[in-house]
Amino acid sequence: MTSAANFINIGERTNVTGSKRFMRLIKEEQYDTALDVARAQVENGAQVIDINMDEGMLDSEAAMRKFLNLIAGEPDIARVPIMVDSSKWEVIEAGLQCIQGKGMVNSISLKEGEDAFLDKAQACLDYGAAVVVMAFDEEGQADNEDERVRIAQRAYDLLREKLDFPPEDIIFDLNIFAIATGIEEHNNYGVDFIEATRRVRQAMPHVHVSGGLSNVSFSFRGNERVRQAMHSVFLYHAIPAGLDMAIVNAGQLEVYDDIPAELRDACEDVVLNRRDDATERLLELAEQYKGGGKKAESKEDLAWREWEVTDRLEHALVKGIDTYAVDDTEEARQKADKPLEVIEGPLMDGMNVVGDLFGAGKMFLPQVVKSARVMKKAVGHLIPYIEEEKKKSGDASKNNGTIIMATVKGDVHDIGKNIVSVVLQCNNFEVIDLGVMQPMNDILDAAEKHNADVIGLSGLITPSLDEMVNVAAEMQRRKMTTPLLIGGATTSRAHTAVKIDPAYDGAVMWVKDASRSVPVASKMVSKEAREKLVEELREDYDKMRERHAAKRQTKFLTLEDARANRVQLDWADYTPPAPKLPAETAYAKRQPLPHADQDAGDDAVSGLYVLDDFPISELIETIDWTPFFMSWEMKGRYPDILNDPHKGKEARKLFDDAQAMLKQIVDEHWLTARGVVGICPARTADNLDDIEVLSDDRSEVVSVIHQLRQQAEHREGVPNRCLSDFVAPADSGRDDWIGCFAVTTGLGAPELVEQFKQANDDYNAIMVEALADRLAESFAEWLHKHVRTEIWGHVPDEGLSNDELIAEKYQGIRPAPGYPACPEHTGKDTLWDMANVEANTGIQLTESRAMWPGAAVSGWYFSHPESRYFVVGRVAKDQVRDYAERKGWDVETAEKWVGPNLGYEPEA
Repeated sequence: MTSAANFINIGERTNVTGSKRFMRLIKEEQYDTALDVARAQVENGAQVIDINMDEGMLDSEAAMRKFLNLIAGEPDIARVPIMVDSSKWEVIEAGLQCIQGKGMVNSISLKEGEDAFLDKAQACLDYGAAVVVMAFDEEGQADNEDERVRIAQRAYDLLREKLDFPPEDIIFDLNIFAIATGIEEHNNYGVDFIEATRRVRQAMPHVHVSGGLSNVSFSFRGNERVRQAMHSVFLYHAIPAGLDMAIVNAGQLEVYDDIPAELRDACEDVVLNRRDDATERLLELAEQYKGGGKKAESKEDLAWREWEVTDRLEHALVKGIDTYAVDDTEEARQKADKPLEVIEGPLMDGMNVVGDLFGAGKMFLPQVVKSARVMKKAVGHLIPYIEEEKKKSGDASKNNGTIIMATVKGDVHDIGKNIVSVVLQCNNFEVIDLGVMQPMNDILDAAEKHNADVIGLSGLITPSLDEMVNVAAEMQRRKMTTPLLIGGATTSRAHTAVKIDPAYDGAVMWVKDASRSVPVASKMVSKEAREKLVEELREDYDKMRERHAAKRQTKFLTLEDARANRVQLDWADYTPPAPKLPAETAYAKRQPLPHADQDAGDDAVSGLYVLDDFPISELIETIDWTPFFMSWEMKGRYPDILNDPHKGKEARKLFDDAQAMLKQIVDEHWLTARGVVGICPARTADNLDDIEVLSDDRSEVVSVIHQLRQQAEHREGVPNRCLSDFVAPADSGRDDWIGCFAVTTGLGAPELVEQFKQANDDYNAIMVEALADRLAESFAEWLHKHVRTEIWGHVPDEGLSNDELIAEKYQGIRPAPGYPACPEHTGKDTLWDMANVEANTGIQLTESRAMWPGAAVSGWYFSHPESRYFVVGRVAKDQVRDYAERKGWDVETAEKWVGPNLGYEPEA
């Protein structure tokens, strides 16, 4: 076995995927400073340094070669072995060709089969390198003791029998996973790794075992004191079992004996899975170690601790205090005949008070989410006892109903859905959240499998409205009777009544916000209450359908007449501003657009600017906080809401929590921001509605941006607007331009949200999503100003305040595909092609043209001082047919994408 004295620390900071600072240095080609990172690792005790250059915007192979060649000339770094780390085999080979002495390869595995595994192992053998073998094969990643050993044994046998690979050059990575996440299946991950290590070292002499140590403490991200203690405790037990190397930050390992006894014991409980409540106990204790040390004793009034236990539980739930949840729940359990009685009694009584206060507007959503955290901790303590009781009696726990929830196919937005899920769970509904982008049949199959009492559909983008109709129609075809709840930003009572309800004979109910979800769901699961509600809805829906039918009688101009009534701008006395297109700005360098003359250089009249790993700290000051509070269902204008006599106290708490998380986002690089801007020559097409993007010499149309025009009959003097009206037509004799952009601050957010959810921390999961969205909007606003003042430069001396920017007092507009002025979502396809958006930012489009990650903004830039936002509204048949012809679609396809704007019944 291995002793601690022989344990090898593998430095982790020279890894672009694990260190934002190192990634920035490599991207900016500050290799001298990057060498200092490697040098510091060695000085702090790293005996091997892991080097990884895997990043989408890097030439990883070139970066690996350059950095390793520089290391070769640094004796104080080159004295330790190099671990070449990459998911790309060509990068690994490039690294092996550059390193001096014996290297290590991280990693190979059996996931692509034995032939590929042996080919790569043979190459490592030829280069004289040791190899890290992941516990991963064609069936997936090993996550228990036996699977780890099975895969390791299989790989070992292949390497030894087929290649005679030296056993001392085989390093098994047996997968260190996060523990103390709140998910029961994860509780034994630490023990499984340690025991698998012991068995591997006994069965396969001379091999080594390694792992990524930081994974074990991921659920305590942000609390470095606790993480360091967990790392030291894990190593204390894993090293004697045979772990002889690990990827660590060698300078941040705490001496085992120096860890406070209380914290050390709590960490051992979770690492060794010694008690059922180990996670809860460490979570309680961790609060005392935030900020690096044990905080002072709280001065809060603890008189309530002398109350009866039922009153204490209610108080804790209402106040969101989880410190004593386990102790009080255990006391209540011992007084009850059955553990389930604690849930159905004091805990549900307490949550009913929370629900009543929330419904009455006396509690706010952030408080409710914190209450949910207390409830989950209490229930988590009771579950083992309930399961044991069920085995004895055969009784199943009761709940108010089972609800399947999902964001529909093609849509990625789920903040609202997540909030509704938490509120429903707080009211003892079992919520099975399928997540985002869920196909229709997967949703309905899950409902049938779980015998769901209610199905909840969520969506944000307009194509989701049609998908909800499809789900309702399929429910009708399947002869289902499950009630259907509809929610999301683009949904409405009118759309539900006119489009969704007629497609399904079962109960269909639109839910405006989270505060309405509980009473609606409660009625839906009760047959008697549901029938009464449906009867009330039927009358309301009938009236809505009548009003909608009357609206369909809106008078339309012919498309020809609408175009004749377009916005008439005086192009004779106006010269569109030519873009400045500087060679570089503070955050981006100019490069040619994908369609441009690649050799035009400074003579080009178009340009592309990529902003990679934009500093999020630059965006905090320009956040529009009013929508942030609205996302938490706290309506009010910022900063006035902080002083609101009714909700100001809780708004301030929420704001303070947001500020604390923003600091972590910046300090710990939780999120990555990327953006792209393109400026292109353009003109209005001869059809007057489309915008033609031109080559630099304006001789060729390289792309067409299709637009829709207002077609409803307006009062005299009011034009029928189209975005093309704000770009100079060909016959004006004026050169004009259009801009396009896309930004995201959501790279990293989905993973963070999932980690928080797995740790039963819905509050911070929702907070991450809400802040990422606000940062994305702030980035879009920052970038538009940067374009107006520097890249396009049509308002170089703009001096607007943040409030004026939020109020859109600037010159020009940035309408987004899918929004009222250009409501057809496939406009994003053109934008993505023009600026090569996915490659430059990582933002992907779903089949419904939602952006992923969800914290993203895209759109067009118009510079004309009279350009303005407007709503296209309903359009008539002749425009849909004309639009189909311009797009090269059939009419049915056009009706699908223009669907929410149709003012007529499509022909059969």
